[in-house]
Amino acid sequence: MAETTLDHHRDSPSLRVVDALATVTDTDPLELEPLYHAVDPEALDRLFQEEANGHATVRFDYQEHTVEVRGDGTVAVDGTVHGSR
Repeated sequence: MAETTLDHHRDSPSLRVVDALATVTDTDPLELEPLYHAVDPEALDRLFQEEANGHATVRFDYQEHTVEVRGDGTVAVDGTVHGSR
């Protein structure tokens, strides 16, 4: 399983989560239920943009999926790590 690192200058964790969920559900990102129904996207972005040591992990449920955002920039949905856009 290949893991990718988030480029904090061009990408945000919340956008990576939306892209990963769109892939998993085979749904256009604009058609997904808003992410803010499961987690505060702005807080998620702030946490990982300010997290320098890479030890933070946030796990939450989005509909029937488990999403994990890691301090090293990886996003996993249901245990599968999703690559960058």
